[in-house]
Amino acid sequence: RTIGDRIGEAKASGNLGNTLKILGQFDEAVVCCQRHLDISQEQGDKVGEARALYNIGNVYHAKGKHLSWNMAQDPGYLPQEVKETLQKASEYYERNLSLVKELGDRAAQGRAYGNLGNTQYLLGNFTEAIAFHKERLAIAKEFGDKAAERRAYSNLGNAHIFLGRFDISAEYYKKTLQLSRQLKDQAVEAQACYSLGNTYTLLQDYERAIEYHLKHLVIAQELGDR
Repeated sequence: RTIGDRIGEAKASGNLGNTLKILGQFDEAVVCCQRHLDISQEQGDKVGEARALYNIGNVYHAKGKHLSWNMAQDPGYLPQEVKETLQKASEYYERNLSLVKELGDRAAQGRAYGNLGNTQYLLGNFTEAIAFHKERLAIAKEFGDKAAERRAYSNLGNAHIFLGRFDISAEYYKKTLQLSRQLKDQAVEAQACYSLGNTYTLLQDYERAIEYHLKHLVIAQELGDR
């Protein structure tokens, strides 16, 4: 500020916002991220503006998740405050998405689609969540980003469960399992086995359900995860 470096001030405000978000000080975080946004717009810095929109989305997303943790329930059954917070997150991600499309930044589009999928899922809009996660999946494949691809499969599996499409969920979870093994991520592998066990229980295929739950158990024991 002293040397009149507006772009520097914008970036510093953005970093403050992100740090406050991690500290759980969401309202202060929004103020700092908003300053990042305002200065970026004033300076005609489109990349900074896109980043600020994404960061504000992240603050509302984190706040929404934080508020809903205190109430364990299925996605979609949310108190008004949580709903409004997640809707705000979604709006900022949408604004970010249209800007990064304009900028032709595919990687940033992937991130926006993933987060839009997650917020829509929490809001109980499972069909919309699926559409966003499919876009996320396509971009992850484009970049050969196996970790993002794995997350997309997992999220697609979760959303289909709530639409009662258990067989489709099972296919997505199997892809999650395959990729978690390729990535040598045992914790994620265990999670995928757990999801498959539950899905096959819903499909009333109990033999297979037992098989996957046993695999989950073995990995949990290997990891010493009580």
